[in-house]
Amino acid sequence: MLEQAIALHKRGQLSEAASLYLKILAHNPNDADALHLLGVTELQRGNASAAIEWFDRAIKIKPNNASFIGNRGLALQRLKRFDDALASFDRALAIEPDQFEALNNRGNALSSLNRFTDALASYDRALAIKPDHFEALYNRGNLLRELKHFDEALASYDRALAIKPNDVEALYNHAKLLRDLKRFDEALMSFDRALAIKPDFAEALNHRGNVLLELKRFEQALASYDRALAIRPDFIDALNNRGNVLRDLGRLDDALASYDRTLVIEPDHVNALNNRGIVLYELKRFADALLSFDRALAIKPDHPFLFGLRLFCKMRICDWRDLADDFAQLAAKIDRGENASPPFAVLATPSSAAQQRACSENFIRTRHPKNALPLQDEGRYRHGRIRLGYFSTDFHDHAVAQLISELFERHDRSKFELIAFSFGPPRRGAMRVRLEKSFDRFIEAGALSDRDIALLARRLEIDIAVDLNGFTQGGRTDVFAMRAAPIQVDYLGYPGTMGADYIDYLIADSTLIPEEQQQHYAEKIIYLPGSYQVNDSKRPVADRLFTRAECGLPEEAFVFCSFNNSYKFTPEMFGIWMRLLNKVEGSVLWLPKNNDAAMRNLRQEAKARGVDPERVMFAPYVSNSKDHLARTRIADLFLDTLPFNAHTTASDALWAGLPILTCLGKTFPGRVAASLLNAVGVPELITRNLNQYEALALELSTNPRKLLSIRQKLAANRMTHPLFDTALFAKHIESAYVSIWRRHQDGLGPEHIHVPPQGTLGARST
Repeated sequence: MLEQAIALHKRGQLSEAASLYLKILAHNPNDADALHLLGVTELQRGNASAAIEWFDRAIKIKPNNASFIGNRGLALQRLKRFDDALASFDRALAIEPDQFEALNNRGNALSSLNRFTDALASYDRALAIKPDHFEALYNRGNLLRELKHFDEALASYDRALAIKPNDVEALYNHAKLLRDLKRFDEALMSFDRALAIKPDFAEALNHRGNVLLELKRFEQALASYDRALAIRPDFIDALNNRGNVLRDLGRLDDALASYDRTLVIEPDHVNALNNRGIVLYELKRFADALLSFDRALAIKPDHPFLFGLRLFCKMRICDWRDLADDFAQLAAKIDRGENASPPFAVLATPSSAAQQRACSENFIRTRHPKNALPLQDEGRYRHGRIRLGYFSTDFHDHAVAQLISELFERHDRSKFELIAFSFGPPRRGAMRVRLEKSFDRFIEAGALSDRDIALLARRLEIDIAVDLNGFTQGGRTDVFAMRAAPIQVDYLGYPGTMGADYIDYLIADSTLIPEEQQQHYAEKIIYLPGSYQVNDSKRPVADRLFTRAECGLPEEAFVFCSFNNSYKFTPEMFGIWMRLLNKVEGSVLWLPKNNDAAMRNLRQEAKARGVDPERVMFAPYVSNSKDHLARTRIADLFLDTLPFNAHTTASDALWAGLPILTCLGKTFPGRVAASLLNAVGVPELITRNLNQYEALALELSTNPRKLLSIRQKLAANRMTHPLFDTALFAKHIESAYVSIWRRHQDGLGPEHIHVPPQGTLGARST
C-alpha cells in the first residue's frame, strides 16, 4: 500500500496519497515512513504547522533520520521560524554532513536571518556536492547580489540559467543585476526574455521601463510602464516611475498627475512625495513643492537628500522661519556622513569647504560611483592636435554659454581640435548657431545613454573631457564615472569640488582656492592667473537708454540692487540691506522678480525691519540679455550676497559698468565676486567681513564723488584688465591644457598646476 501511496504522491495526487498514508497509519501508527511522507504531503499542500506534527511523530520513532529532520526544518522555515529551522538543519547535518537539501535550505534560513557570510558558505558546501543544482546556484546568486558582490552573483545566475534557461524568476533577477552593473543593453535583453515567457509579468515590465529610462529611450520606457499598469492599475512603483519618465520628457504636468495617482493609492509613498516636490519645484510652484517635501520628511526624515532639497526650496521662497536651525541640522547631518542634501543646495548654506567636500563625496558614492572600463594604452592617444571635448547641457542662450562662447572661437586650432557633446534637447537660436560654428564637431548626445556617450568619446579619442555642468541641472556625471577621457576636468558650471576620484582637475584661481584649502577638494587644482571665470568680450549691450521711470524706479533715489537668485538671499544679508535703506534717505533695493512667494516674504521681512515694503522693488525678467545689461546701468551699486556670491550676474554688472560690493567668503562659491574684482582691477570693492561690507556700502551710497571715481575706474579697466580679455584667457587655459596633457603623456598623475601670466616660460606643477 505504501508503494501505491508514493506513486499517487509523485503524480501530484496529494489528497489521494494522504488518504492512503492515513490508512497505513491506522494499521500501524508507528510507520515512520508513512508519518514522514504524510508530513511532506501537508507541507506541499501549504499546511506547515500540520506537517511539523507529522514530522515530529516520525522523528520520535527514527530520531537519527537526517531527511526527516531536514524536512521539519523546511516546514519551520515556511512558518518564518528561521532560528528553529536552522537548528533542525544543523541537527540533520550533524547526522549526515553531506545532505545536499539540508545545506541548501540552511543557506536559505541563514540568508533570512541576515547571516549572509554563513549562508554563502552553506550554499558553497551544497554546490560542492551538486555543482549543477539550479536552485542552489540561483539562491547563491540572490545572496551575492544582496552582498553587492555583483560579478560573482552574475556568474552564479549565468550558471543557473545555463541549466534552466527559461526560468522566469532567474531571468528577472539576472536582468535586475545587470541593471545594477549598469549593463543596460544586456539587462534589457534579459527582461525581454522573461517577458517572452510571461508577458503579464508586471514587475519585469516596470524594471524594464527603468532600464529604458537609463538608456534615455523615454518613449519606450513610458510604454513599458503603461503595459505594467494595464495589468496592475494600482501598481504604485510603476505609477511613480511613469512620473519620472514624464518628467524627463518635459511633460511636467503629466508627471505631476502620475505622482498624484500614486498618492491616492498610497498617501505616504515617500518617493512619490519627493518626486512630486521636485516636479513642482521645476514648475516654479515652490510653495506647493515645499508642502510636498514637508510631508515626505515627516514620514521619512532620513530619506536620501530630502532634507537639503526641502531646505533649498524653502530658500527659493525666502521662507526664513527656523532657518538657522535648518542650517545647523544640515551641517550636523553632513558631519555624521548622512546623505542629507544634493551638493548644489549646500553651497548656499553657511557650510565649510570640508563639509561641501563630504557632501559631494557622499553624493558620488550613492548616485554616481566609479564605473570605468580600462582605457587602451591608458588613453595616451597620439594626435597632431589635442582633442578637447566640452560636455554640457547648456549649449544655448544660457549663463554658461554666455560666458564661454568666445573661448571656443578663440581656441588655437593649430593645437586643439574641439568637439562638443550637447546633453540638452536641441534648441535653436542665435547663440546655438554661434556655438555650433565654433566647434570642429558638434554632437547632439542628449538621446544617447551615459555609456554610449562615454564610449563615443573614447572612439573619438578625446584627450581632455571638460564637464561644464558638474552638479547642475541636466548634468551627466555618470559619463565621467565611466571615464570618457583619460583626463577629466570640471569647469565653470559647478563652483566646488565634485568629490569624485575620476574628476582629475578643477579649474580655479588663487582667490577662490587658497593653497591651504586644497585638502578640501578631491581634484587637483589648475590655478589660472587673474580670474578662473571666462567672459565674452564680444557680448553686446543694447544702445537703448533705459530710464528709471520705465523701470518703476524713483528718479532721484539711490538704487541698491542685487540681481541674484532668491536662494542666495539670507536673513543676515537682508538685515544689512534694510539697515542701509533706513540710513540712506529715499534709497530703494532693486531685486529680480524671482517668484511671487519670495517677493511677498521679502516685503514682509522689510516691514518687520522697519522699512516701507514698497522700497523693495522687483525687476521683471528680461529675456534679451542685451536689454538686461543696458537696464543694469541705471542702478547705483550692486550688493553681493554671502555665502553664495553673484557669479554670472557679477560679470554682467561689471561688464555693464555697475560696481559690485562683495564680502570675501570662506568657500569657492563665496569668493567668486572677489576673483572677478581682482581681475578687473577694483579690489577696493572687496571687504573682509560683513561689518566692513555694511560700512563701505553706506559710504559709497552717501559719497557720490567716491562712487563716481570707482565707476570711472571700472569703465577704464574693463578693456585693459584681464577679466574681459578673452584672447588672453584662451592662452592661459590652453597653457593649462597642454601642461596636464603632457603630464599624462609622460605617465605622470594629476598634480596642482599653476599657470603663470602670459609672457613667462610655462605652467609649473607643485
